[in-house]
Amino acid sequence: MTYQFIRVERVESAAVVTIHRPERRNALCRELIHELTEAVSSISAEAAVRSLILTATGPAFCAGMDLAELAATLDQADEADRVHHDAQRLSTLYDLIYTSPKPTMAAVNGAAVAGGAGLMTVCDLAVAVPEAKFGYPEVKRGLVAAMVMPHLLRHVGQRAARALLLRGHLVDAAEAKRLGLINEVVPGDQLLPTALAWSRELAEAGPQALAVTKVLLGQMDEPTRALRQQTAHESAEARLHIEAKEGLKAFLEKKPVPWMQ
Repeated sequence: MTYQFIRVERVESAAVVTIHRPERRNALCRELIHELTEAVSSISAEAAVRSLILTATGPAFCAGMDLAELAATLDQADEADRVHHDAQRLSTLYDLIYTSPKPTMAAVNGAAVAGGAGLMTVCDLAVAVPEAKFGYPEVKRGLVAAMVMPHLLRHVGQRAARALLLRGHLVDAAEAKRLGLINEVVPGDQLLPTALAWSRELAEAGPQALAVTKVLLGQMDEPTRALRQQTAHESAEARLHIEAKEGLKAFLEKKPVPWMQ
């Protein structure tokens, strides 16, 4: 299948999915979310594929939601329907990666922020370059990082999650590893080789055993299933609030947000 914003290739027993929208820092537009959903769904059903590696081109892994696309949606007659639909599609993608029977790995080549950090947290394993930055700056634009909360909490716990979500600051790769947000930090030329080395280890395990292990891990996280569905609604509602609209306008116009004036 031909994609516009991603590349899919087989490397040994792994499927490597590379986000390729570097001119927009790999921001999550509607078509990119659609393409990732199709690719992950297809890969998860392929018996010959033993693991999935998610990475990106350019200086960023993923800058999060495409704020220009969101801003163009707001103040339209059907804004509520479109915003809720967009939030649900991203939530579906997160759950598809999280519940895939294949082990999933994020090879983080640069900044992973907001929804981009969400993509990384739903993967089973994560390796990053030293230059990578991580964070959830949504609150600084009047947005709410609702959909990433259950996944962030699984990795770092309440205290660190509250700091990241409320302060909206970025942390470097070393701090992300200390917090438990990622597994390893490696030089840039070792990023994909490290993920591929992990994929070889995973290929030594029985595919059914890995799938069942993932199911059991998911069941232990059962209390968050209903909450994960609710967070898509909460994320959309925040985007429709006047505070978010003003925050987006200030961001795009490179002006201070109104609550700072």
